[in-house]
Amino acid sequence: MIDLYYWPTPNGHKMTMFLEEANLEYTIHPVNIGKGEQFNPEFLKIAPNNRIPAIVDRAPADGGAPIAMFESGAILLYLAEKTDRFVPRDLRARLDCIQWLFWQMANLGPLAGQNHHFVHYAPERLQYAVDRYVNETGRLYAVLNKRLADRQFIVGEYSIADIASYPWVLPERQSQDIEQFPHLKRWKEAIKARPATVRAYALGKEINPKPGGVRTEEEKKILFGQTKDVVR
Repeated sequence: MIDLYYWPTPNGHKMTMFLEEANLEYTIHPVNIGKGEQFNPEFLKIAPNNRIPAIVDRAPADGGAPIAMFESGAILLYLAEKTDRFVPRDLRARLDCIQWLFWQMANLGPLAGQNHHFVHYAPERLQYAVDRYVNETGRLYAVLNKRLADRQFIVGEYSIADIASYPWVLPERQSQDIEQFPHLKRWKEAIKARPATVRAYALGKEINPKPGGVRTEEEKKILFGQTKDVVR
């Protein structure tokens, strides 16, 4: 049994996508980040960086005490190894998968996140920042589009590299024209149609029926006003 601490964000969707694909038994514990529930002491024992997602695996492979994990990329790799699914067994293919997983964690996620912030949430429009992150998002789309030119998925077979990247490719939100990236578009549509993806995103709508990002000033304060003083 996996306890999943979750909110329907791109990083949260990674978890439900994998768990649905792997048909693992899990329980969702919603963590409403707009209300500041990520700062609850109980959650911080699992996720000291006060970010979702996080998991507790109550049936780890070694048969020992429950294992708590935070950071979405680390969790995906852990679950892939636990189930022996969605990460190649061949050494070279496995390393390829892991490097593309790290690419998402270090590039696509953080830079697209800055795109979201400066395009949608910044209190004043800083054109330099908007251009910087919109252009960098476009560059990353092009990197992934080139990678997908001769293969169905990022490392050939469907893997945690695809699961990690898919929720962060949001052209309508990131000021990108998906038609300029035909291989990426084909990949995006193929993953969207997977039954596990459909189920995962439906769960997100059940938990947060009115998605749409950060809407109130209080939510902005909670999400964007953090300093060293929130770490206790």
